[in-house]
Amino acid sequence: MTFSVAGVCHETGQVGCVITSSSICVTSRCAFAASDTGVCLTQNITNPDLGPMGLQLLQQGQTAEQVMAHWQQAEAHINWRQLGVLAKDGSSAVFSGDEALGIYATATGENCLAMGNLLANTRVPQAMVEHFQQSSGPLAERLIAALQAGLDAGGEMGPVHSAGVLVYGQPKWPIVDLRVDWHDSPIGELRRVWENYEPQMQAYITRAVDPANSESYGVPGDE
Repeated sequence: MTFSVAGVCHETGQVGCVITSSSICVTSRCAFAASDTGVCLTQNITNPDLGPMGLQLLQQGQTAEQVMAHWQQAEAHINWRQLGVLAKDGSSAVFSGDEALGIYATATGENCLAMGNLLANTRVPQAMVEHFQQSSGPLAERLIAALQAGLDAGGEMGPVHSAGVLVYGQPKWPIVDLRVDWHDSPIGELRRVWENYEPQMQAYITRAVDPANSESYGVPGDE
């Protein structure tokens, strides 16, 4: 029902992920990230509690492999989960339980991971990792392009309906948090939203950290 990519950009210090699914509002349940920490993905038969738990463990200094081991011990229904954790240093761990749905697969690469279930073929995660590793530019752009590469490689067995991208860096709040919760072409719509948001992104950051010098300072009616 779901495929996803997580990545780290060491040049900017940003961490993030992108995800799509046949289910509605996938990002709210499956994608978790934090500045100076990393990314946690919990999908297939989802337990959203695992995301915040994983981020807290990373913040306490545990490695990606240690977080995965903790999840496997703490989660009573681990065989129904598909999980990924990417630490801020680029190290990663992935897991697919025996009860994962349909064709499922995972892939890891330098500073990234990808995974999916109910896939059209097992090649999809590797296609996303390869595209991410060969790409450049803003992290959100690279993630969305990698997700599209997964769709082009076959994607899910059926149509996807929701998608979202999260990127954390500085400041601590998500500098990119874009979601398409129900759409016939959610990845394409997510790209359209990103292309409209990207030119404005720095202005919103400036408003938070240096409002006197923000582009819209003093403009009536601006949020």
